[in-house]
Amino acid sequence: MAPKQTPLREQTRSVVRSLLARTALDLFAAKGYDDTTLDEVAAAAGVSRRTLFNYFKNKEDLALSGLSEQGELIAARFAERPADEDPWTSLRAAFQVLEEIEMTAERRLEIITLLFGNESLRSGHAEKQARWQDLLAPQIEPRLADSDQRAFEARAIAAAAIICLQTANEEWARLGGRTDLFDLYDAAVRAVRRPV
Repeated sequence: MAPKQTPLREQTRSVVRSLLARTALDLFAAKGYDDTTLDEVAAAAGVSRRTLFNYFKNKEDLALSGLSEQGELIAARFAERPADEDPWTSLRAAFQVLEEIEMTAERRLEIITLLFGNESLRSGHAEKQARWQDLLAPQIEPRLADSDQRAFEARAIAAAAIICLQTANEEWARLGGRTDLFDLYDAAVRAVRRPV
């Protein structure tokens, strides 16, 4: 059976949304998040402010729009992993989706610096990543030993892995992108999983 096709209108909406977000991120990186207005984003994208609001709730949503899609890609990649694989191994492999996003290291550094350099965006980023936990925990749960606490343990593993990834991203940005992101992620996971 052939995979179900995404309707053309939905594909078009996704492309437009992505182009608007990319335009906004370019402006945010050049002028700063707080110094860029939505009117400037709309003008740079060649759309009206009203059109911009057809795709995004607010300025923060515009800046963080890619995180929802990333979470879905990560969850889909996790679902492809062997069912008997250790959840931490599957999570690391799933997070590799982020490395596959077509973007230069310089651009990635600009975006991460932008996200973690602004309190509002940092908070919104954490909130969006917390939603990743809702996508991942149900997939982790069946891999854990049967117990009354299995759902709780699955949420804890997902949350810890996401925080390790966030911490690795922050450190990667602090180091100016001069080290491998997943070496930092691995170090963060070792720190969390190390017995005391």
